[in-house]
Amino acid sequence: MEIPDAHPPGARLPDARLRRIEDRLSSQAENGGDPEPIDGHTEAAVALILRASAELEILLIKRAESERDPWSGHVALPGGRRDPEDLNLTRTAIRETSEETGVELPASGWPLGRLQRVVPSRSTLPPITVTPYVFGVPETTEANADSEEVDRVLWLTLPVLLDPKTRGTTTILLPKGPADFPCYWVDGHAIWGLTFRILSEFGELAGGL
Repeated sequence: MEIPDAHPPGARLPDARLRRIEDRLSSQAENGGDPEPIDGHTEAAVALILRASAELEILLIKRAESERDPWSGHVALPGGRRDPEDLNLTRTAIRETSEETGVELPASGWPLGRLQRVVPSRSTLPPITVTPYVFGVPETTEANADSEEVDRVLWLTLPVLLDPKTRGTTTILLPKGPADFPCYWVDGHAIWGLTFRILSEFGELAGGL
């Protein structure tokens, strides 16, 4: 299946909020193309999907518990490691989203741009770079836990993300002992680490919509 990197030239996004986000992303220098790989790092990509409901909603997944997964049980954005057959990281984000949630971005999504890539801050995690790509989808879009790696899906409204009361801290037990990390608290789930950093950058960009 041919997957578009952008909506057709001259086509107009149907939601004004998505158009403003696209404009803000396009003004950022890091928005063009894939970032250069980092030697020794595995490349990965995630999709930050905005559902154009009465309030913009962000699609999240809760990863299934697994001893093989360093992010076991975390609330995250759909995505994963780049496969050799992925032409670029946009394709990685789109493929992983389909496999994990059943959302088919080539059929109904609008690519809006990308955010800055992130890397784990802890040396105990695998050396990996994660590039977030932003998409809009219609209000009618549904998502499901379509992979054994996904326990459930959640939709986070933009007002909740931007509400200062949503921010807090969570204590994580690390090999060296417990440590506190900034997080978002959503429906009893702590969203921290790489996903917190990605959502924080997006929140700064989307403020005032």
